[in-house]
Amino acid sequence: MVTQALLKQYHQLKELIREHDHRYYVLDDPTIPDADYDELFQELKAIEQNHPELITRDSPTQRVGGEALKNFSSVTHLSPMLSLDNAFSIEELERFEQRIKQILGNEITELDYSCEPKFDGIAVSLLYENAILVRGATRGDGTVGEDITENIRTIPSIPLKLTGKHIPRLIEVRGEVYMPKVSFFKLNQMAASSGIKEFANPRNAAAGSLRQLDPKITAKRQLAFYSYGAQVEKDQSWPKNHYDSLMQLKEWGIRICPESKIVKGIAKVQAAWELLLKKRDNLPYEIDGMVVKVNDFALQNELGFVARAPRFAVAYKFPAQEKKTKLLDVDFQVGRTGTLTPVARLEPVSVGGVTVSNATLHNMDEIARKDVRINDWVVVRRAGDVIPEVVRPILEERGQDTKAIKAPTKCPVCGSQVVRVEGEAALRCEGGLVCSAQLIEHIKHFVARRAMDIEGLGSKLVEQLVNQKVIESVADLYHLTKPQLMALERMGEKSATNLLTAIENSKKTTFAKFLYALGIREVGEATANLLAENFTNLDELMQADEEALLALPDVGPVVAQQIRAFFAEKANQKIISALLKAGIEWTIVKPILHEGSLSLKGKSYVITGTLKYPRDEIKLQLQQKGAKVVESVSAKTDGVIVGEKPGSKYKKAQTLGIPILGEAELEKLLKE
Repeated sequence: MVTQALLKQYHQLKELIREHDHRYYVLDDPTIPDADYDELFQELKAIEQNHPELITRDSPTQRVGGEALKNFSSVTHLSPMLSLDNAFSIEELERFEQRIKQILGNEITELDYSCEPKFDGIAVSLLYENAILVRGATRGDGTVGEDITENIRTIPSIPLKLTGKHIPRLIEVRGEVYMPKVSFFKLNQMAASSGIKEFANPRNAAAGSLRQLDPKITAKRQLAFYSYGAQVEKDQSWPKNHYDSLMQLKEWGIRICPESKIVKGIAKVQAAWELLLKKRDNLPYEIDGMVVKVNDFALQNELGFVARAPRFAVAYKFPAQEKKTKLLDVDFQVGRTGTLTPVARLEPVSVGGVTVSNATLHNMDEIARKDVRINDWVVVRRAGDVIPEVVRPILEERGQDTKAIKAPTKCPVCGSQVVRVEGEAALRCEGGLVCSAQLIEHIKHFVARRAMDIEGLGSKLVEQLVNQKVIESVADLYHLTKPQLMALERMGEKSATNLLTAIENSKKTTFAKFLYALGIREVGEATANLLAENFTNLDELMQADEEALLALPDVGPVVAQQIRAFFAEKANQKIISALLKAGIEWTIVKPILHEGSLSLKGKSYVITGTLKYPRDEIKLQLQQKGAKVVESVSAKTDGVIVGEKPGSKYKKAQTLGIPILGEAELEKLLKE
C-alpha cells in the first residue's frame, strides 16, 4: 500500500534528483558528491521496485528503459527545420548584412546579432507537451524526420521534464546532439581494443549512436545536447528576441551553450568570431564556425526565407584546415553521367577532427595546373562538410620516385572508351548504362526521395542488384519478385514484401518527379517542374524542338541540347516505354493559360495528411490558380487541406480557427 508519507517522499526524491541532474549536466555546477547522488538514486529505485505503479515516463530511473526497436517511424516537425547559408569571409558576412539592410530599409544602422558556436553534431527536435518530453526526432529533410525518442531519453543533458513557470502547453525545442571529444576518444579506444572499425569523427559517432535501434547502446555513448532555439504555438507568450528565448529555455532546464552572446554590428560579430576561433581547440566539443542570427524576432519575420534557408541567419565558417600527407595513388571514379573524377588515395591524416584517406583532384586540368604526382607529399584541405581536396604538392620535398598521373583511355569499370568532350575539363565514359558504375548511380538517383521515392532501396541494395545482374535498367525494378529479393544479403521476407510495396506505390507519381528521376543531364528539380508546367504530356515534351525549349524561362542552349539529346536516344526511349508499360502514371495538369485563371491569387494554404492525389500534384494545381502553398500554419493561413492521418498542423489549424478543407472542398476549390 502506498501511504501519503511514501508518496510525498517519492515525489520529493524525483524533484531532488532532477535538480542535481540539472546542476551536473546543464549548469556544470554539482553541489553534492557522486556517492551522495548514487544513494538518492538507489533510494528512488527501491521505492519503484516495491511500488511499480508509481513509475512515470519522466522518472529519472526511466532514461534507459525501452526495448530495442525494429525500425524508426517518421514524424513531421511543427514547422520546418531549415538549413543555413554559409559565409567564408568577412566580405561575405558584410554582404549578408547589406542584403538584410536592403530589405529592412537602409536607415537601420547597427543590428543586434546573436552569435553561437556551430556544432559539428546532429540537429534534433524535442517535443514537450505539458512540460513532459514526449518525442525526439532527427532533422531529416527539414519537414519529416525519424522518431528517435527512446534514444533521446538516454542523453543526461536532455531533461525528461521541464521545470519552472509559464511553460507553454506545447513546445518544440531545437538543438544539436554531439559527442564530446573525451567521449569520442574513449569510444575509439574501445573500438580499437575490440578490433572493430573506429569512427572517423565525432559527428559520425554521434549520428551512429542516435540511430541505434537499441537505446541501451546509445546510452553508453555519452552524448550531450545544446539547444539553439524553440518553436511554440502562436497563442503562447514568448520572448521578443532570440537571445531572451534562449535564456527562457535555460530557466526551464534546457542546456544552452555558455559561448552564446549578443553583439551589436558586424564589426563586433567579426571580433566574436575571431575570439571563438582562438578558443576552438580548447573547447570540449567540435565546432566548425559560428551561427550569426538577427536577434529580433519581428525583424526575422520581416526578412523571411529564401528556398530552404532563412535570410536572417548565416553560418560563418572557420577557415579550411590543412594538413600534410603522402599521395599514394590515384583512382578514377565513374559518376551517374559517366564523368570520371580523379580521387587521391592518401596516407590517412586527421584534418579538423576527421580522418582523411581520400581527396578529390577535380579533373586532369587541375592535376596539370597543380603539377601533382603520385608519391608526392601534398597539402590536404578540409572546410566544414566540403569534400577534402588536394591543395598543392610540397615541391621542396619531392623525391625521385614520383610518377605522373595519366588519364585513362578505357573506363576502369566497364572498359568502354573514355573521351574528353570539346570545351569541357571532364573525361567521360562512353559506356552509358552499359557501364555498371553509371547504372548504379543512375538507379540511386531514380529511387531517391525527391525522384520516384522508393523507400527501402538503399545504396548497398542497388549495388547488389546491379552487380549480381538481377536488374539491368530502372525499368527492371518494376519486375522484381520476392524470391529474387530474398536471395540478396540481409533481405528477409518482411523486408522484401515492404520493398515490393514501396516499388508498387511509386508508380503513382507526378510528371515533374518522373522527369527528374530520368536523370537528364542539366535537368534538376526546378527545370523538371518547369517542363511539367509547360508541356501537357510526355509525348509533347519528347517531340519538342530546341526552339520550343528555348522559349521557356531559364532554359538555355546547353539545357535544351541535353533534353533533346536524351529523348532522341533510342535506349532512353526504350526505358521510358518500359517504365510506362510497368504502370507508372501521373495526372496531367494543364499549364497556366492566362491571368484570369488565377482565382486563388493572394491565398495561402497548408497541406497535411494522406490524400487521394500526390501532394506535389495538389500543390501545383493550387499554385496554378495563384495560391501559395506553405509548410507551417499561422493566423494568416486561408485554409488547411486535410487528408487521412493528419499531423500537428491539423490541430494547430483547429486551435487558430482556420478553415479545414477535406477532399470534397478541395475539388470544389480547384473547380472555381
